[in-house]
Amino acid sequence: MKLSLDTSTSKCILKLDDKVYESELGHEMAEKLLGFIKEKLAENNKTFDDITELEFMSGPGSFTGLRIGASVINTLADYLDIPIADQNGEKHKLIMPDYGRPANITKQKK
Repeated sequence: MKLSLDTSTSKCILKLDDKVYESELGHEMAEKLLGFIKEKLAENNKTFDDITELEFMSGPGSFTGLRIGASVINTLADYLDIPIADQNGEKHKLIMPDYGRPANITKQKK
């Protein structure tokens, strides 16, 4: 089974083979993303061990959403010992988010 994940916006898009699921996880993405994936796998009578391919939309997009999604997909890839394809089809052992621009880090106020 192929699992594709897009967390570049507040709306998480999960694909399991040809089935597409969307959830507006917003500020609760860190707490709810794994549960959302597990729930949709269960609806299809599958578990994490049934995943044979991983794909991740690595950006550009939301800094926080991409960080959370990359953490989850990298963990799955390590656990399952399979590579991750980015949105261009390039395979990675570990995928890094592409934020589309340098981080905007402000000076400390104190």
